[in-house]
Amino acid sequence: MAENENIPEVPAAAAAPEAPAPQPESRGPRGGQGGRGGQGGRGGGQGGRGRRRTDVGENAFEKGGEEIVEKVVFINRSSKVVKGGRRFKFSALVVVGDKKGKVGIALGKAAEVADAIRRGGELARSKMVSVSLKDATIPHEMYSTYGGAKILLRPASPGTGIIAGKTVRSVLESAGIKDVLTKSLGSKNAANVVKATLNALLSLRTREQIYSARGLEIKKVAAPKAPEAIAA
Repeated sequence: MAENENIPEVPAAAAAPEAPAPQPESRGPRGGQGGRGGQGGRGGGQGGRGRRRTDVGENAFEKGGEEIVEKVVFINRSSKVVKGGRRFKFSALVVVGDKKGKVGIALGKAAEVADAIRRGGELARSKMVSVSLKDATIPHEMYSTYGGAKILLRPASPGTGIIAGKTVRSVLESAGIKDVLTKSLGSKNAANVVKATLNALLSLRTREQIYSARGLEIKKVAAPKAPEAIAA
């Protein structure tokens, strides 16, 4: 009888331990969403569309011996979508005046902001007109409209100052007005407000101009005598 005759036969499956089944890959906690690049991820944030700036800047220079004041009322940017991308253009509304009764406005357009301001200033200087003033204020009350903008101007006593918003103020200061009361009604569009203000200034007439247009003469009234002279 062989020596290994009493050794029980081990099945083949039990000879090698069975390998554990592969466990599904454990995943850690999900990370937070990466976001979409913040507000500027699409269209460059708020600057994706054309935007309007209402910054008022002032420059002074001399022309023909006169000091000309140039003010930028607002700058508007517009974009055009073409095959290669976007093309931007700028328009600048400029007000100029000599602070002695002359004022002009114009809208300059160009591909760059500086060029638009320069063109607007050149056009405004060529369109300067004279307005009627009475010392440092206006001769009488005036109401004017342009489009949806409505402007009311009232004369004020010395020392009052210019009671107006920055858009109306830029026109009045350029014309040389120092004391005036104003009220802007209706549309707040800067271009319409500026044009309505200019129309109001052009409609002003002094007493001398009204009498001259009617063919009348202004009668001089003698000043009243002092009470002491009457008693004597």
